Amino acid sequence: MLFLHAVEQGLIYGLMALGVYLSFRVLSFPDLSVDGTLPLGAAVAALLVLRGFSPYVALLGAFGAGLVAGAFTGALATRLRIPGLLAGVLTMIMLYSLNLRIMGRPNLSLLGRPSALLRLATTLAVPKGYEVLVTSGIFAGGALLLLLLFLFTELGGAMRAVGQNPDMVRTLGIAPENLVVLGLALANGLVALSGAFVAQYSGFADVGMGIGTIVAGLASVMIGELLLRPRGICTHLVAVMVGSVGYRLAISLALRYGATLGFTASDLRLLTALVVLGALAAPVIRAALRGEEA
Repeated sequence: MLFLHAVEQGLIYGLMALGVYLSFRVLSFPDLSVDGTLPLGAAVAALLVLRGFSPYVALLGAFGAGLVAGAFTGALATRLRIPGLLAGVLTMIMLYSLNLRIMGRPNLSLLGRPSALLRLATTLAVPKGYEVLVTSGIFAGGALLLLLLFLFTELGGAMRAVGQNPDMVRTLGIAPENLVVLGLALANGLVALSGAFVAQYSGFADVGMGIGTIVAGLASVMIGELLLRPRGICTHLVAVMVGSVGYRLAISLALRYGATLGFTASDLRLLTALVVLGALAAPVIRAALRGEEA
């Protein structure tokens, strides 16, 4: 059961990890606005569901809200020449107040409301107990495939080049600033979509549910790269999803068995930081061990 829930959460948050990968690895843009974009997606999706809209429409609404938020961060960085780190922080701060306005209160309950995950499971007649696992896998796999296809298009290839050499892109007659805006819009759209799924999965949307999103996203990327050592863009995206599952499993195991070491549920942020620290330190430790063996 522990493994099942960790995989479910890993697949749902995997969409967020894909967004973080797109901004940090593909665009080389330190986008911190995702801490506000994830609850934005949850807030928009929750509001739409509570007003009687289909949960699928709520997902699209959340994705659209994320697109706008990401494009705003990109515009701050490229049009107003605000440093990327500061642009993300400014957007995150503004989104906190905006999310409160959208929900009208700090949190909204979705208990008893329709969920896209369970509705699709009913349509596909998924065996009981595995509904969320199967449907979250379908949604995560579909998003991964669509992102992969996009990155192999001419526009996607130019976007990948922006993160490596923007001057070369400019010599081809393409404005790298526009690609940055588009890339950040897509990245935050994926993060907001993940937030919408999280709200429907957990049964509530909370204004503070995005705290630590960027850390979890980066941890997923690093753990995936550590486990699979990807080479091409396809294996990189798969590694991000595997890393998201691995990260959630590590956190679940730490919370379950950490009691023997004195950890409690209130130490979640500390455990998260330790997992990220381990992912960062592993390559250095491995290289040092190889040096000793040599």
